[in-house]
Amino acid sequence: MSDGLKRKEFVGWVGAAGATAALAPQIGTEPAEAATQKPQKPLPKQQKTLRGEPLAFTFLTPPERAFVEAAAERLIPADEHGPGAREAGVAYYIDQQLAGAWGTGAGQYRQGPWETGTPEQGYQLNMIPQQLYRVGIAQTNAYCRNKYGKTLATLSPALQDEVLRALEAGTITLAGLPAKTFFDTLFNNTVEGFFADPLYGGNRDKVGWKAIGFPGVAAAYVGVIEKYNVRYKAAPVGIADVEQGVAADPDQHAHEDEHRQRVAMMHERTAREA
Repeated sequence: MSDGLKRKEFVGWVGAAGATAALAPQIGTEPAEAATQKPQKPLPKQQKTLRGEPLAFTFLTPPERAFVEAAAERLIPADEHGPGAREAGVAYYIDQQLAGAWGTGAGQYRQGPWETGTPEQGYQLNMIPQQLYRVGIAQTNAYCRNKYGKTLATLSPALQDEVLRALEAGTITLAGLPAKTFFDTLFNNTVEGFFADPLYGGNRDKVGWKAIGFPGVAAAYVGVIEKYNVRYKAAPVGIADVEQGVAADPDQHAHEDEHRQRVAMMHERTAREA
C-alpha cells in the first residue's frame, strides 16, 4: 500500500489489469368513447427490479467483521470519486467466501510438507482461509491493543494505515502466521469484493464497475470494437440482472444500442433455458 497511491489511481489501475416489486403500469380512467377519439399514449413498460435479500454474516463474528470493514475501507476508501469498500459490501463478500468452499480449503493441497516457500511458490501455510483470517485478525488486534490500547477497528485512520503498512512490509510479528501473507490475502479479497459480480455479495450497486466503466456480463464487443477513441458508455449488467430478467431501460440502463441488444439476447436465452 503506497503512501502516494490515491484511490482514483488505485481503482483505475485494478480496473485496467432496491428490493422492490415490479412497478405496475398506470391505467387511464377516461370513458371508452373518449379514449377512441384521442391518440393513445403507450403504456409504460413493466420495469423489474432486483429482488433483495437481507444480509446475514455467517462466519465472521461482530469484532472480526468490524476489523475487516475497517481494514478494507482503508485499502479502498470512499472519497470524492465514489464509495469505498465499506459501502460496496466488501466485508460481506469476504464473509460469504469464508463461509463457503473456499473458506474451508476446498481444492487446497493439504498433505504437506509445510515448509517456507519462495514468493513464486505461492501460499504454503498449513491453514485453510478460515483459520488464516481468524488467527490473523486476533493476532493483529492483539498487536494493536499492546501498542495503542485499542483494536484496529477503533484506531484513527492514520494509525490503521500505519498498522496495515507494517503488515504489508512484514515488520509485525504475528504468532502462527507471516504478517505479509495475512495482508496479501486480505488485500486480494478486498479487490475481489470491490470488483466481483454483485451476486457474490460485494460491489453493491455495481460501484466498482461504475468506477472503471466496466459494462458487466454482456461482454461481446464485435459491433463496437472498431469504434476507435470513442468511450463505450453502458450501465453495467450483472448476473442477477440477466437471471431475473431485469429490463434494460434505454434511458437508465444502457446508452449503446449494441449493448441493449446483447442484454436482450441474454434475457431471451435465459428464458428459453428456464
